[in-house]
Amino acid sequence: MGNNQTGKNSKELEHNSCSTLLDDVKQKVRLLRESGVSESEIASLFYVERPLPMLIISKDFRIFLGDKQNEVHMEPLIRAIYLLFLRHPEGIVFKTLPDYRKELTHLYDRVKPWGLTDRTLQSIEDVTNPLLNSINEKCARIKKAFLGMMEGNLAEHYYIKGTRGGVKKVSLPRDSITWE
Repeated sequence: MGNNQTGKNSKELEHNSCSTLLDDVKQKVRLLRESGVSESEIASLFYVERPLPMLIISKDFRIFLGDKQNEVHMEPLIRAIYLLFLRHPEGIVFKTLPDYRKELTHLYDRVKPWGLTDRTLQSIEDVTNPLLNSINEKCARIKKAFLGMMEGNLAEHYYIKGTRGGVKKVSLPRDSITWE
């Protein structure tokens, strides 16, 4: 019984200590606000930057996060689009996608090497047609794949993003990508 009581007292002390720390932090934040420090500066104090998991592209063009245990699952065409953007760190403007049609077709053929069907070629044609919405739909699926595996502030380094009408790219530092 005495041992259980000691454990209970220890937890109470720990809880009281945490409460005191939280009160102290709240007081300090209030003082910062009163001193004119912006909310974004205050919020940045609580953001702990974590290292980005490595992105691994296997020899058979499968995509993994961190290690070979966490595969990022994407349909072949979506994976080929993602690989196209990884191969162009400078980014791609969607209206220039017809210029990348041959390269995307080659990537798709390597991702899914059992042949290009008429349907596949039409899908590649559609996704590289800037007058259609197909590329936006595919980019949304890429984004969803990464958001399903990690928090948004980390995931945004991995998916394709950019300004409307401007350059779209994957912002992940290239030293965080391994091509096998």
